[in-house]
Amino acid sequence: MPKIIKSDICQPRQRSDALTEKRNLKMARSIHAYVRGNTAKYYDWLKAAEISSIPQGPAVWICGDCHTGNLGPVANVEGQIEIEIRDLDQTVIGNPVNDLIRLGLSLATALRSSDLPGVVTAQMVEALYAGYVHALENEGQPTDLVNRPRAVHGVMQQAYKRTWKSLAKERLQGLEPKIELGRKFWPLLKKEHKAIEQLFRQEHVSDLVMMIGQRSEADRIHMLDAAYWVKGCSSLGLLRYIVLMDTNHHHISEGSDLCLMDLKEAARALAPRYTEASMPRDNAERIVEGARHLSPYLGSRMRASKFLDTSVFIRELMPQDLKLEIEGTNEFEARNLAFYLAFVVGRAHVRQMTQVERKSWIKELKRAQSKTIDAPFWLWRSIVELISEHEAGYLEHCRRYALRNQSKSRG
Repeated sequence: MPKIIKSDICQPRQRSDALTEKRNLKMARSIHAYVRGNTAKYYDWLKAAEISSIPQGPAVWICGDCHTGNLGPVANVEGQIEIEIRDLDQTVIGNPVNDLIRLGLSLATALRSSDLPGVVTAQMVEALYAGYVHALENEGQPTDLVNRPRAVHGVMQQAYKRTWKSLAKERLQGLEPKIELGRKFWPLLKKEHKAIEQLFRQEHVSDLVMMIGQRSEADRIHMLDAAYWVKGCSSLGLLRYIVLMDTNHHHISEGSDLCLMDLKEAARALAPRYTEASMPRDNAERIVEGARHLSPYLGSRMRASKFLDTSVFIRELMPQDLKLEIEGTNEFEARNLAFYLAFVVGRAHVRQMTQVERKSWIKELKRAQSKTIDAPFWLWRSIVELISEHEAGYLEHCRRYALRNQSKSRG
């Protein structure tokens, strides 16, 4: 267990400045980290770009922030595991192309961080396109019938081995029923603590606590502990809490009695929606509905609610839910990874399409193929333009924040 450093613990009234600093420094680590944490820049580009050549796909729920860190193993309520989109904060009913381009940008910047030659980016775009079309053409094909890249196989093996003890070791003070304050978890205001207790007394939220594992309906749930959760570039600055719940009077077992809940503010989506599409007006309800369509394993474990007059969504943290990390990949793996992840995203899209929409969308994508690359030219051009835009933005970000932080350290 790492030693708690007092300076890592931030008091509630200091959160805003501390979170901004953490976010800026985290995004300065690499161009890939910058892309993952800067959804707004992607959509700024989309508004300013000449996008007449980009096709308008069928109206389906899209992730809206489809980078590699937002895909990975996800468990359902029965404990089955699948690779799904695992972050749906930006989900809207919109153009599926936005997910494909965003994923391509994320992969391209990961390749640059891995020091791979530029030609691999072109091969990656071809594989990305091929994987997406494969999902459309093989509607409903399970992901386990597609060859798993090494990074995906590794994270799946890790997910299968994880238990409640794995989660408790990362989040709690040993196996004691208490959240360890430090770099990741900060203390709450009294009003936050009280509001969380009240929230988990609501029937639709307490039902969510009881739905996973072998928890008896006769058990009474009780909040043991809670903390502010410092997590992720895009969510830093939004309300986010980790909540430890007891369903069996402090008796710790293999995850059936204690559980950790993730409570997160639902912000307005930056991703453009199709204006004629009907979506929930409440942001948390929009996120939960999008998750149910795109990632059924995750969506079935989520609920929308209100917390301190703020729209929030809640899910139980499962030991098997992991982030996919792809830095350090080689040329061969890069192509396999692009194909596989595009297949996962395509599968999430196609399950929402009618047969007519699916066939029409395949035809449109194939019609736009380029003569010089085995992918549509608009896809290649979009990713190249985005790499250029984000590279410049990343270097400027480093100048403004990383250098300033070094100057502070010297002083």
